[in-house]
Amino acid sequence: MRLRQSVLAMLLACVIGATAMGPAVAVQPDEILQDQALEARARALSAGLRCLVCQNQSIDDSDAPLAKDLRVLVRERLKAGDTDEEIIDFVVARYGEFVLLKPRFTPHNWVLWLATPLVLLGAFAALVIAYRRRSTAAEAPKPLTATEKRRLKRIMGEG
Repeated sequence: MRLRQSVLAMLLACVIGATAMGPAVAVQPDEILQDQALEARARALSAGLRCLVCQNQSIDDSDAPLAKDLRVLVRERLKAGDTDEEIIDFVVARYGEFVLLKPRFTPHNWVLWLATPLVLLGAFAALVIAYRRRSTAAEAPKPLTATEKRRLKRIMGEG
């Protein structure tokens, strides 16, 4: 019983400690812009750009040197007066569509966007067709004719 309480206490301490730490953000204090509106735009842009080193993290969350360089680049372009779209286009031109955490819906990647719904739709259609064929194949048997009934009685030894 004592061991169980100590294990629960340690588990509770770990949970409280993990939640108290809050989200870890890799943005360094020297990167933060003085203008809060520009900083908010920079954070929003950085959250949508993939770290090319970590690959499944945004550059806002990554500690990789390349991610830091991209965060600085985004902030420099914002200070220069570029729009969000111009900054995204600039980064995509340099690093390709892969840098976007949420890829654009363009003719180049229609297959990626449409393949899953089309496969699901095809699977659903196949299930419906299979179900309909199965239900029509399982018709009720026809009743026996008088001749068949007499023959069955004779075989069963009742007649």
